[in-house]
Amino acid sequence: MVEGSDHENLAFKIGPDDVGVRLDAFLASQIEGWSRARLQRLIEAEDVLVNGKLAKPSYKLREHDQLEVELVSPATTNFTPEAVPIEIVYEDDTLVVVNKPAGLVVHPAAGIQSGTLANALAYHFEQLPNASSVRPGIVHRLDRDTSGLLVVAKTEAALENLSDQFRARSVYKLYAALVHGRVASDAGRIEQPLARDPSNRTRMAVVRGGRSALSIYRVARRFNRFTLLDVQLKTGRTHQIRVHLAWLKHPVVGDETYGGGRDNTIQDPKLKSQIRGLGRHFLHAERLAFTHPATGERVQFHSQLPPELSDLLTEIKE
Repeated sequence: MVEGSDHENLAFKIGPDDVGVRLDAFLASQIEGWSRARLQRLIEAEDVLVNGKLAKPSYKLREHDQLEVELVSPATTNFTPEAVPIEIVYEDDTLVVVNKPAGLVVHPAAGIQSGTLANALAYHFEQLPNASSVRPGIVHRLDRDTSGLLVVAKTEAALENLSDQFRARSVYKLYAALVHGRVASDAGRIEQPLARDPSNRTRMAVVRGGRSALSIYRVARRFNRFTLLDVQLKTGRTHQIRVHLAWLKHPVVGDETYGGGRDNTIQDPKLKSQIRGLGRHFLHAERLAFTHPATGERVQFHSQLPPELSDLLTEIKE
């Protein structure tokens, strides 16, 4: 059995002992801390593939089946408290909204066991009067070099409620992305399936038969050689916005993984130096809205661009 964590990809090969077992039951027996109900929602959200294809929770396993599982929310809420500075945007007895800086990893994973947002939250909650009843339940994630808003549950009920909202795609998530080139359309949608890049398993790619993914964009500002986009994330696949915009031939500025070397084509030496000095990509989660688990009211939050990104915009020539 393996312990589930945030942003983790697992693979299983079915042997003779598990033939005929339901898909959801098998995963519940293999992934520690994940209930069968939560795994059913994971399967229905298209985060589980059987032999590269989608399947139902009731699918009966066959020998040699290959399972790919993308865990997109944490199963455990116990982390080592560490005094890592964090910016609290909003907090009540049910949840907390934080403004994550670029460079901060959200959740401990392979090779990163400390200095994460989860460790910082555990420390913050430890200082509260009701600390014994509060544990950081991280519902969604941002890439290390993406900044912006994240909601964190403080109770098991809130964690379950918010997770359901993300699964139902009722959470509003809007990102600011500066991309290379002049995007032709004022608005558009990118609906392309995503999966691990067959030629490089550390990357994601548009792959036929992958998990469905939808990003909706609108031009916020045009420059001579760049475009600032507002991108609404309708699904939450790994690296989704970055891969979709690269597929559109307009990769995110500063994205070394999916940028295809476009930063090297910038002619202005000062601008090129400023982009390279960012140490991150230009992607910021600026708006977040959801239904409050306790009150049932729709709440929304906004985060301004961090200084390094707003300063870059002033440097770019119209």
